[in-house]
Formats: sequence, C-alpha cells, structure tokens
Amino acid sequence: MIKLVLENFDLAQICRSGQCFRMKERSENLYSVIAGRRYLELEQMGRECIFYCDDGEFQDFWKDYFDLEGDYASYIGKIAPNDIYLNNAAEFGYGIRILQQDLWEMIVSFLISQQNNIARIRRCIENICESYGESLVNARGETYYAFPVPQAFSGLEENALMACNLGYRSKYVVRAAKCVADGAFDLEEVAGMSYGEAREKLLTLFGVGEKVADCICLFALHKLEAFPVDTHIRQAMQIHYKRGFPRRRYQGIEGVLQQYIFYYELAGAGSADGGK
Repeated sequence: MIKLVLENFDLAQICRSGQCFRMKERSENLYSVIAGRRYLELEQMGRECIFYCDDGEFQDFWKDYFDLEGDYASYIGKIAPNDIYLNNAAEFGYGIRILQQDLWEMIVSFLISQQNNIARIRRCIENICESYGESLVNARGETYYAFPVPQAFSGLEENALMACNLGYRSKYVVRAAKCVADGAFDLEEVAGMSYGEAREKLLTLFGVGEKVADCICLFALHKLEAFPVDTHIRQAMQIHYKRGFPRRRYQGIEGVLQQYIFYYELAGAGSADGGK
C-alpha cells in the first residue's frame, strides 16, 4: 500500500475524462483500473491517495502510468490570464492527468471510439476482453480479463468482432491486429518515434484518421503536443478560438489543455462561457 498526498490529481476526473476505458468507480472514493494484465485499486480522500499495490509495482509501473511526476500546476500556470474560457476549463478539470497507457490497447480503444460514446466504448472493450483476453484473478479473488494481445484477433474474420458489438469497427481492429502480428506495424519502433513520425505511421493503419492518431499519440505515447480534435473540441474552437487554438503559445502542452477543454465540454460546463 502506497499513501501519497498529491496536487492536481483527481481520480473521479481521470475516470470520466474519456482517455481510459478500463477504469471504474467501485464505491465512493474507491476506483479500480486494469492496464494490460495488471489490476489496481486506488482510493482518494481529498488530496490523499492510496494505491493498493507494493512499492515495486508502484515504482515500476503505476507512477508513470498516472504521470505522477508531471507538473500540472505549471501547465495550468502557463495559460494566458485573459483567456477566461481556458482558465475556467483548467480549473474545472484541474485533477486530470494524461495517462501513459499501452500502445496496442490505445490503438484498439480509439479505433472503437469512432462515432461512439464513452459508455458504449467501455462495453465494447469489456466484451472483447472477456471474449479474447486472458482470465486472471485479483487480490479479492475476483476474475478480471487482460487486454487481448494482437494475436488474439489476427486470425479472425474481419466481421468477427461484431459479436462484441463493435459494428463496422470490427474490421479496423482485425486488420490492425494482423499488421502488428505479421510485423508490418512494429509497436516498439513506433513507441520510439517523434510525434510527427508516430502520427504518420499510425495513419497507415486502416481506420485510423487524424483524430484517432492524435488520441493514440497523446494517451499511449505521451506526446503532449498532440491535440485531438473531435466534435466537442471542434465546437469549442468555433466559439472560443475562431482564429484557431494558440498552439504556438502552448507548444509542448497542447494535449494537456485539450483534455481540460474536452472534459469541460463533455460535462456541459463550457456552454455557460460566452465566446471570446
């Protein structure tokens, strides 16, 4: 068990921020997250957080996963004082962290995310994990499922995952799995690329467009300069940044600010702010 006092860290906000689909609230203040084959429970009371794992696992994996060494107060401090909308969004989502998740899991997750809502994405991912992932047991004695490896999908017919409610996205996931399994798409190679290189490589996968590529770069490769543009972000840009988001001003942290805006708009709070 690891007990920490953390600033700019809120489990409820992270869970609802649309970047992680295998994190859930088990009870008030208690959350669980599955990452690959790993399972973790966390509890938060105010600024105090408890990670229910040993120190070795925390240092080797979960500390980086939750980006605990990121200085999010400094990111927020860089927001222009006269940008009332962005300051409000950052204040609203102050506890969000950009998680450092598995590349393969994010490729599949954001292929599934297209024209989809968060609740349905969660169900789709739960379905494929239960159908194709390894069965494991947590410390409570409960069964959970690892995220399926590429080889679990690579031999399937392209429409096989429709049975898991993926719809037309089934072929995207199966084709991506085949590319990874046969070596045409090297996950380790992509993980070592720059943002621009990785984005271009991701765009070669069937079904991956610019928004999905940027989501994968941000949430798997931790390329904080990635700025995914979906419907929520596009609407916010049209109202608050008619000349475009000032990416040059915020170079290197655009993705963090994107998450504040996304979460603000997702919650419907941004509608109360007028245009700049």
